Amino acid sequence: MMNKIIITLSLIASCLVASAQDQPVKTAKGYEVKIKTSAVCEMCKYAIEKDLAFEKGVKESDLDVDSKVLTVLYNGKKTDADKIRKRVTEVGYHADNFARNEESYNKLPPCCQDGAHGREKPHHPDGKH
Repeated sequence: MMNKIIITLSLIASCLVASAQDQPVKTAKGYEVKIKTSAVCEMCKYAIEKDLAFEKGVKESDLDVDSKVLTVLYNGKKTDADKIRKRVTEVGYHADNFARNEESYNKLPPCCQDGAHGREKPHHPDGKH
């Protein structure tokens, strides 16, 4: 009984943390949002960060390849988290619950596509690949 309670509480805590990552947080420098992507390698990191450098209002972006989490610092008067997610999809990657642009995805180098580097296929927001 105690194990079931602990497991249930752990699952609830995990869900709360996961949903909290999707919401922008106000900081002294602007807003920060963490976005789960389908990126798989350093080339993905380079492509996403380079593209976001041209998004109006984005101050900084950093993709942690191991966790696939993109952290973006931005000016909330010039852009918002959903515009940033949309921009990531236009590069060819999933961004939280936003599905990647398939045409852009097909133009990515083979190392940046599903199954690259011996990893499982990235999670599609709708459960598809």
